[in-house]
Amino acid sequence: MTTEDRTPDAGEKPKAEEAKAQEAEAEEPKGERHQGERRMLPYSLIVGQEELRTALEIAYVSPGVGGVLATGQRGTAKTTTVRAFTTMAVSEFPVTLPIGATDDRVLGGWEIPELMHGKSTRAEGLLERAARSASRMLYVDEINLLDDYLVNIILDVASTGVLPLERDHHSEDLRNVEFTLVGTMNPDEGGLRPQLLDRFGLVATVESEATDEQRQRIVETVLRFEAEREAPASEFIAEALRRDGERKATLDTARERVATVRYDTDVVARCARLAQDFALAGHRGELVLMRAARALAAIEGAERVSRDHVRRVAKPALVHRRGRGDTGTFAAWTDQDDERVRAVLDDRTD
Repeated sequence: MTTEDRTPDAGEKPKAEEAKAQEAEAEEPKGERHQGERRMLPYSLIVGQEELRTALEIAYVSPGVGGVLATGQRGTAKTTTVRAFTTMAVSEFPVTLPIGATDDRVLGGWEIPELMHGKSTRAEGLLERAARSASRMLYVDEINLLDDYLVNIILDVASTGVLPLERDHHSEDLRNVEFTLVGTMNPDEGGLRPQLLDRFGLVATVESEATDEQRQRIVETVLRFEAEREAPASEFIAEALRRDGERKATLDTARERVATVRYDTDVVARCARLAQDFALAGHRGELVLMRAARALAAIEGAERVSRDHVRRVAKPALVHRRGRGDTGTFAAWTDQDDERVRAVLDDRTD
């Protein structure tokens, strides 16, 4: 992958500065440590969202799984959950790519003040900032609204850790640009090409809570948080932050030991059979299955990956790889899909 770039001339400066200022204005505080964690809903107070939370935790413990795509309709707290997660894990929001960001903003451009003095000094892009941030995460809201070529570049850098640039007859490969890509999309506003979907490690389907009780719990939780977040003596907030601390310790421990979690040949064989049964193209699916199952085992303190670990990560690892067309959307996971997974994992004929 090669990215062409060029040096803007002096006549382009006002336009470039204006665009940069607009992007900066649209951009929310990113990659910056928040002075008061109480401003953000604690991770442990998120109601529901189990699929997205599990996917984020797996990607944190085992970045090799690949990125996470959260798909769901507006207002389902996808962004809130991602920000609560990184605040819990590293006390800051993820680096966020604003809607309408230019190539220069994403890949890096030129320092405009330096250009005014005849010097070409490269300005760091968001991909590099994400790699240097504590969360090592790049968050892209509404990723399906980005140009495909830009999504492809971001996914390429996320998977290889290398950002090749070419500008002014000078080539350079920036190394160790490693980050986890987390994107969200509302399927009602369009999809992603299957080739791009396949490059996300896990897909989490986010839906509105289906019961009155859960909806009531969401409202009560949010209202109480808003009422007490500025109160230093709030036991409600203190208890939530204490649970966040415990979860962070669990995930950090899992991250340290995930490489030591063992697995049997039988479990690998079951992952391969699942990929075959779902007619997956390529071999990314079974690799993600194994890595995700291993990370889940590490989070739960298990010494060995079990078939049950594979079963529980099958949906987010396979739902977007089933080859149901080229519209950029994918069919919903069904009870029949669960049955196919169970049939492969429970088969005793071997």
